[in-house]
Amino acid sequence: MNVPRQTSRDLRNESRFEVLHALFALGPSTRQEISRHTGLSPATVATLVTQFLAEGVLRIATVEQNTVGRPYERLTIDPDRGRILGIDVAETYVDATVYDVTLQPLAQSQVVLDEHQSGPEYVVDGIVRAVDAAIGAAGIGRDQIIGAGVSMPGQVRPDAGVSVFAPNWDWHDVTIEALLEERLGLPVYVDNPLKAVALSELWFGVGRVTKSMAVVNLGTGVGAGIVIDRSLLRGEANNAGEWGHTLLQLDGRPCRCGRLGCVEAYLGVHGLQTTLSEIDEVHSALREPQQRGFVDAVAEGLAHGDSALAELARRTSHYLAASLGDLVNLLNIANITLTGWTTAALGDWLIPAVRTELPDHVLPGSLPNLTVEASRVPGNPVALGMAAFSLERFLCTLGLASPASVPPPGRRLRSPV
Repeated sequence: MNVPRQTSRDLRNESRFEVLHALFALGPSTRQEISRHTGLSPATVATLVTQFLAEGVLRIATVEQNTVGRPYERLTIDPDRGRILGIDVAETYVDATVYDVTLQPLAQSQVVLDEHQSGPEYVVDGIVRAVDAAIGAAGIGRDQIIGAGVSMPGQVRPDAGVSVFAPNWDWHDVTIEALLEERLGLPVYVDNPLKAVALSELWFGVGRVTKSMAVVNLGTGVGAGIVIDRSLLRGEANNAGEWGHTLLQLDGRPCRCGRLGCVEAYLGVHGLQTTLSEIDEVHSALREPQQRGFVDAVAEGLAHGDSALAELARRTSHYLAASLGDLVNLLNIANITLTGWTTAALGDWLIPAVRTELPDHVLPGSLPNLTVEASRVPGNPVALGMAAFSLERFLCTLGLASPASVPPPGRRLRSPV
């Protein structure tokens, strides 16, 4: 296989983002501190900082005086360079968050979606309502927004702005980016939630201390955002990470994708419901009409010592440990981070059991330093990741692109007026 050779421009772009990431990690910093953190030469940092300052992405936070020598400047990302929308669209909700350019949340709104309705018009209406409410809560105008990143479930082609296949909604080749740009009047970038959670973890989670990891999302569906050597693994058609549709049980349960025995058929919410029905087919949690209500009922029952739900947690952690073992053996990664609303509700019961069992499923050479933990990324990691994508796309228009994560842009984003 021929691996594309990095050009000098690629290397400059990567260096620019090393500077930006250093400021996210360190806060206001001098050029010398940025150089030490990134390993870039002082001359390279000085050149890149000059470009950032000229574009208004950075500003001088303070000027400080040494006891001897010239004063020195502390640099920071300018939060008022614009506003960014990060939008997490799932089968049961739309979460829209307004961020500044430092990716600090300013306002948020959530709209509940009826999981039994799935037409593009219905979903787009929900997105518009969530965005309008978030913008209103932030007290800003649309002319201040430099981009909107929208995560869509299923298979997404960000280079074409198309939702290729959303199995829970039976969507096929929906031109979602164009539909949203028309309704929102904003530049839109669409991607898959697995890529979003991986980017947010790379920028604001364990990615600060490791170069390779898997971010496993547990919810209606399941999947893994994968980072290798600080680059998102996308695959040929942006479908890398569909770990939920790898095989757990030969000729096992039917999966929504049409196969039998997929990981998702055991670890997605419908999989948890199926497992509980095998344990106690008349359990009260199974009468919850909505997925989130079911998961909340499971968490509450576990907290009160429900024996059927304890068995559900035991079986689910067994399935999860075996599936994660395959992921580790395939990728030889040392960091697994769990995220998603099922993790938020049930992680306290699942993660300790997974840690105990995982060595039974992992090759001995991959065990040293292996960690499994819940994500510590604040807020909604999908919305945050989509905002980070939109920030990268905006910087592309300034000649500050990051080829490691964002695909080539189909359209340019605008600067705020």
